[in-house]
Amino acid sequence: MDVTLTDEQWQTFEEQGYLKLGKVLTELELAALSQQIDYIMLGKAGCDYDRLMMQREAGEGHEQSSQTLGFKGSTLNYRKIENLEFDSMFLTYLQKPLFREICDKVYGKDTRISCFRAMFMNKPARHGSVLAYHQDRWTDLDRDPLVTVWTALDPATIENGCVKIFPKTQHQLINPADPSGFITSDQVSQLVENGEPVHLELEPGEAVLLHNWTVHGSEGNSSEQSRRAFSVCYMDANTVSAMGKQFTVVMD
Repeated sequence: MDVTLTDEQWQTFEEQGYLKLGKVLTELELAALSQQIDYIMLGKAGCDYDRLMMQREAGEGHEQSSQTLGFKGSTLNYRKIENLEFDSMFLTYLQKPLFREICDKVYGKDTRISCFRAMFMNKPARHGSVLAYHQDRWTDLDRDPLVTVWTALDPATIENGCVKIFPKTQHQLINPADPSGFITSDQVSQLVENGEPVHLELEPGEAVLLHNWTVHGSEGNSSEQSRRAFSVCYMDANTVSAMGKQFTVVMD
């Protein structure tokens, strides 16, 4: 799909800290990505599982696993799978021209772009972890990654734990003392005094652009519908990690 953003849309993003991008996947692309992530979870993808960071969700007689490299059993009950830039199908998706345009606007035209993480997130039917409110930040980096594209592979609804955000919170860190970016319950209460959170309900194939400092979180899944999504955090490829982590260049 050939999509470009208007000046008005960029203004909305800069003011609000988020922007719904609408449909960014064709039905064929959506079906292919959905099948591929199921195959990865079931061990049928033929990919290099030693490069994938995988975390199994609690359930099916298992506790929630740690998030480590390697396959953890054939199940659709995974919570997270990271390093999907090493899967050719997901890499092709995250290189769409629209996302190159976004990176040009945010980081400067023709800046080489890496991804901090290309991550599948899942809330299986009737459970799925609650994610407390936070701002995405990583204190070991010499500069902040600024944008994330979050794409729904299933319907994302209030009932199955869609992302919820507080608009206009991207301008400063609320709890800079916490390196994880999580904010306190008192800080959440202060945000609620100025307005209720916005629930980002999306249809499959729709995406939302988020500034990484926009406060966001999600509830568990109380429905029979899983909530699968793919999230990519784009960063300047010149970013240096104090921990020596290397990042894959995804756009030259």
